[in-house]
Amino acid sequence: MDELEKKLEYRFNDRTLLLTAISHSSFANENKGAGLMSNERLEFLGDSVLGQVVASHLYLSYPQMPEGQMTRLRAELVCEQSLFEVAKTLDLGRHIKLGKGEENTGGRGRESILADAVEAIIAALYLDGGLDVAKNFIDKYILFDLGEVETHTVSDYKTALQEYVQRKSGQTLGYELLSESGPDHKKTFTMQVLLNNKPIGIGRGHTKKEAEQYAAKNGLEEISK
Repeated sequence: MDELEKKLEYRFNDRTLLLTAISHSSFANENKGAGLMSNERLEFLGDSVLGQVVASHLYLSYPQMPEGQMTRLRAELVCEQSLFEVAKTLDLGRHIKLGKGEENTGGRGRESILADAVEAIIAALYLDGGLDVAKNFIDKYILFDLGEVETHTVSDYKTALQEYVQRKSGQTLGYELLSESGPDHKKTFTMQVLLNNKPIGIGRGHTKKEAEQYAAKNGLEEISK
């Protein structure tokens, strides 16, 4: 706990919040007798706090940015892949508490588990220290390299991929759902994009449209090599 607090640059008044934030449901289920809770409720709250802080930052910092572009950029900043990068920066896999089953199947490095833990930590910071403490974390790890140039180059990857493919006649694009997981309030969808019925990219997101965008992004990178 000391090591993780040093990484977060914050000392908790109520360390139970931090312990809960890093406790996966598999760990809580195996330790019911100890009265431990999983981080699912914190994750729910953290998702809202993160969305509010990012939306407010974009609205106030970029008054000329249209709503559609703000929506796409916010989705990119708060998506599972973005939060997973934060978890890797914090080396959160070393601190997460897992049940034996998840531990044995690679849960310590699983993208969805670590991304959810980041959201739970944001909620724990918010509950323990207030919005400013949570905002400091979000500014440092999620908004830290958001420059004006970057905000003006956010792409609609599906459109970009479609335009790239149309350079050559007779080609067809399609998207298909590979899987969906997670609680109803926070589903994670995995979509695949196919070029002429052959898979070229996979993406994940909290909506099918978001997952399609990341699948298109990865597909565009693949066929542009």
